[in-house]
Amino acid sequence: MLAGQFALVIAALFTGAAAYINIAEHPARLLLDDGPLLAQWKPSYKRGFVMQSSLAVLGFVLGLVEWYLTGRWIWGLGAIVLVANWPFTLLAIMPINNQLTAMSLDSIGTEMRPLMDKWGNRHAVRTALGAASTLIFMWAMQ
Repeated sequence: MLAGQFALVIAALFTGAAAYINIAEHPARLLLDDGPLLAQWKPSYKRGFVMQSSLAVLGFVLGLVEWYLTGRWIWGLGAIVLVANWPFTLLAIMPINNQLTAMSLDSIGTEMRPLMDKWGNRHAVRTALGAASTLIFMWAMQ
């Protein structure tokens, strides 16, 4: 049961970090002019990527361990929903990330703001996956 409790905590941490980005950080960033917006997004993205990807993998492993130990499939479901952030990020968000990181602060075009809006909308899916995983792990605790 200890692995499951840690999986729940990790999923909740992932969800909290993702929600913070969607509710506070990204909307505040969008209030900036184009140059500062991109300049703030680039290092923030790099730090967030490391933290959130690590949490997704750790929560996934802990969920699978709890599934193995208890034989309750619901732990595996929560683990899969949490780690679904990886393929979603690679397929739906990474192309946007690559476009934004390739932009130079000296030559920001008109496509940057729509890309930032699209990025924020797609990041909300990551928040939803984290929340779903957290709820599934909570259900599994019962």
